[in-house]
Amino acid sequence: MKIMINHSSMQPIYEQIMDQVKRQILMGEAAEGEALPSVRVLAKELRISALTVKKAYDQLEEDGLIATVHGKGSFILAANDSLMAEEGRRETERCMEQAVRKGRACGMSDGELLELLELLLEEPGP
Repeated sequence: MKIMINHSSMQPIYEQIMDQVKRQILMGEAAEGEALPSVRVLAKELRISALTVKKAYDQLEEDGLIATVHGKGSFILAANDSLMAEEGRRETERCMEQAVRKGRACGMSDGELLELLELLLEEPGP
């Protein structure tokens, strides 16, 4: 599992870890039963506090995405379809918010943004 931290980001490091693990699960890059790096190993690789990694893992476990077995490590759980769909919607919403902010910063009106979205929706999907 590849996790990269942006130290200049305003997003807390534990959230960056969580988001990347969630994204890898959502994209099918992390399979059910796959072991995550241990808290100590990941903390050492990223050069951050083990408590930060633990906080991310605890939240992922609370969200039902991983399970931790004492003495064995943390593992990806089977993807819960409704949970994954909700996470996909949240990610889409974040991307759309960013696109709207960027469009407005470039001087686009709401009408132009809607027109662009309609054009994009006309294109065939994957």
